[in-house]
Amino acid sequence: MKWVTLSLLILSLLSLLTHLSVTKFSTADLVQYSAMAGLRADFANVIGSPFSRNKKIWGVVKSLESLQPYANPRSSYPVPKERSNGFIYAKVFGGFANIRSSICDLVTISRLLNATLVIPEIQESTRSKGISSKFKSFSYLYNEEQFISTLKNDIMIVKSLPQNLKARRNEFPTFRPKSSASPKYYMEEILPKLKKAKVVGLVLADGGCLQSILPPSMAEFQRLRCRVAFHALQFRTDIQILGRRMLERLRGWGQPFLAFHPGLLRDTLAYHGCAELFQDVHTELIQYRRAQMIKRGIVNEELSMNSHLRRENGSCPLMPEEVGILLRAMGYPPKTIIYLAGSETFGGQRVLIPLRAMFTNLVDRTSLCSKKELYDLVGPETPLPLDLFQMPPAKSEEELKEEWKKAGPRPRPLPPPPDRPIYQHEKEGWYGWITEIEKEPDPSPMDLRMQAHRLLWDALDYIVSVEADAFFPGFNNDGSGWPDFSNLVMGQRLYETGSSRTYRPDRKVLAELFNITRDNMYHTKYNWTLLVREHLNKSLAEEGLTRQSLLSKPASFLSHPLPECTCRISSPDIPTDVKGNDGRILYGGEDDCPKWMEHGDKAVASESAGKEGGNFDNESEYEIDIVELPESFNSGGKSNVTLVWDQDEEMDPND
Repeated sequence: MKWVTLSLLILSLLSLLTHLSVTKFSTADLVQYSAMAGLRADFANVIGSPFSRNKKIWGVVKSLESLQPYANPRSSYPVPKERSNGFIYAKVFGGFANIRSSICDLVTISRLLNATLVIPEIQESTRSKGISSKFKSFSYLYNEEQFISTLKNDIMIVKSLPQNLKARRNEFPTFRPKSSASPKYYMEEILPKLKKAKVVGLVLADGGCLQSILPPSMAEFQRLRCRVAFHALQFRTDIQILGRRMLERLRGWGQPFLAFHPGLLRDTLAYHGCAELFQDVHTELIQYRRAQMIKRGIVNEELSMNSHLRRENGSCPLMPEEVGILLRAMGYPPKTIIYLAGSETFGGQRVLIPLRAMFTNLVDRTSLCSKKELYDLVGPETPLPLDLFQMPPAKSEEELKEEWKKAGPRPRPLPPPPDRPIYQHEKEGWYGWITEIEKEPDPSPMDLRMQAHRLLWDALDYIVSVEADAFFPGFNNDGSGWPDFSNLVMGQRLYETGSSRTYRPDRKVLAELFNITRDNMYHTKYNWTLLVREHLNKSLAEEGLTRQSLLSKPASFLSHPLPECTCRISSPDIPTDVKGNDGRILYGGEDDCPKWMEHGDKAVASESAGKEGGNFDNESEYEIDIVELPESFNSGGKSNVTLVWDQDEEMDPND
């Protein structure tokens, strides 16, 4: 017994020394992850994974891998004639999405009319007071030289009108075409006047000037739209550099990330009657804007709408807390990195609190970039006077007495209550005017400047959203006919990498799912989580593309550039053409890719297969928690970071 006991003690001592030695040599490779995450990461490194990626929530859509971007001309497409019919100059009003879509239509119209296009003016920036004089209107957002050189074989472009015509610009005919204008309208109405006057002006405010769906005989004009949007319209160099820097900081953590655009815009909420989704002052702001739209004829419905019925109909955006629940149901862990896109989120940080509680690593441009980086992007600007809210003039004693007499009989006369103290935050922005006056004041110089800045912030968000590992729209396919940010991102992701993970949810179906969370929730076959996963997974593939074509393409071709701007490499599974009631091909019908594209795609596929190996079929079983982001989320070690909640304009300091 003594010998047995001695041998066991010796073995225990050897085991303890072995574990201590292993711990000593392995601690150098550990980072500040949780213990379980570190073990899982080591396991992933053993099997050869470059970084952990759960295929069920991050993997590509296999059925769409054969789609390839191909917007080159396919038929006879001559170089534009040196002698054009005249010049077209345009002024483009609207936000980021409207401007981008309108420029693509402008180029297409110039090609159709054989006209020379003058670089258009972006009115969101030129009408703003005191923006940087370093940039012209178009170059405030886009690269002029890239735009001209890329389209040199499509149309003739000049930076300004000739001097002899510039002085007479007010004498030339000006048109305000609708976004649904047909090619026939331009050939019959505008072309004769263009040939006669040699200059025609266009004012675009609806997000375009040409109908989205053109006849099959005009497929080359559709491909021209793709070349403009996805190749010619490159952001200016400063924006591209900062956008790539943001991507590097996101990728630097070795984990995939998801981009989310809430789509909570005041105009959108007012148009669809979604005021009751908010409370108090925000509801009043939405209703005020809706009343303005009714007065202008933009909305032909009643002022007050049942927002809950509109939500069930799919007409209202998904609230951030609902998106958080959906992502958790899909299997995204709480520490998933989510990039919040969009320069405007109506409701401010208040509506994001539930989403931030579910996903702690919710970041945006203000948490990825320092103040200096954002200021350098804006450029030097002239100082503006402080935009202080002016209180209405005080009433005289006689006026107060008259109001008191006209107030009507009372049970007992009481003196007027003392004035309520006015806080500083109530004197600024919409707090000031909505509590004191009935009419919304005109935009101040600071408001106009902020509108111009939103173009830059949307450009940064656009770069990150297109390159994200997954994209989830809070609102798209809204039926208003206006281009929206999410649709443009989804269209470019579909064009560049058709198999990228882009969710295309049906908000009506999701509203029904949220309403039945208590029914059949614990029955295996009707489990709510399984229903959500089934719907969202279908939205990634053919079913989602078909629905996108039905709803988004009639309003914006760039949201669904299929089948005109893509081709399909040889694949054993060739999809059958899906046609709508009008005979239009909704999905399928793509041309075969050229041989050189097929060879290049096979080479890339074999190279990536060699790097990854074949050991990831069951990778989803080893879901790895994503690391928490430190305070200085920056590979460059910046310290002057302004968090998004520090800059929120709608946060009440008394809360």
